[in-house]
Amino acid sequence: MSEKVLFDVVDGVAAVTFNRPDQANAMDLAVMQDLMHISIDCDEDPGVRAVIITGNGPFFSAGGDLASFQEAGERAGALILEMTTHYHAAISRFSRMNAPVIAAVNGMAAGAGFSLVAACDLAIAAESARFTSAYTAAALTPDGSSTYFVPRLVGTRRAVELMLTNRRLSAAEALEWGLINRVVPDDDLREEAMDLARQLAHGPSVAYGQVKALLHNSFTGTLETQMELESRAIAAMTHTHDGAEGVAAFSEKRPPAYEGC
Repeated sequence: MSEKVLFDVVDGVAAVTFNRPDQANAMDLAVMQDLMHISIDCDEDPGVRAVIITGNGPFFSAGGDLASFQEAGERAGALILEMTTHYHAAISRFSRMNAPVIAAVNGMAAGAGFSLVAACDLAIAAESARFTSAYTAAALTPDGSSTYFVPRLVGTRRAVELMLTNRRLSAAEALEWGLINRVVPDDDLREEAMDLARQLAHGPSVAYGQVKALLHNSFTGTLETQMELESRAIAAMTHTHDGAEGVAAFSEKRPPAYEGC
């Protein structure tokens, strides 16, 4: 992997940090390749039980690296197809893995960065964070799953407004609209995100993964199909270590000791 994305795992929490502060943490091909590899590592490693994604410097991420599009000339379309192949694979993996994924939004999240915030399971923003779709400002269209997740989070009318007008939302507005979960003082962001990640890392990881899968399916199936998926998921959890432990701990009135399996 390149040094454009930093990655480490401590006590069950994987930290993913965009590391191009001089380029506003813009995502070029190497960054998107790194994200794909990191998503696979997180999904395959049972020791990863929560993930935090953030950025170095004053930006979360300004989105796709438009300078690389211009440099590619007539091959810009081919480059974008290659980039989004890696990026979309990463988002799909993050969305479907058991470990909850937290966006710790330290600054501007634009374009593909905006999309990534929407795709994360949870999002905590610094008070100085800002959010904008930005794509149509450069006569481009959204990628990175934002046309899937953003309407689900804020509603279709607001999604259309964000994507056609490129309206910038403050952290407070993003919270009001439902794009993020929490706003904290800038100096508290990393600590707050880490506290949440540690809490989740000690939780029932398989159950978290089942919840994520159920919620993704809930917009496409019928009521009866969704209830059948719910029945099968909760029954399957009784065959896991954590499922048995959770029931026993509740009955015995003691804290559970989850192992993520």
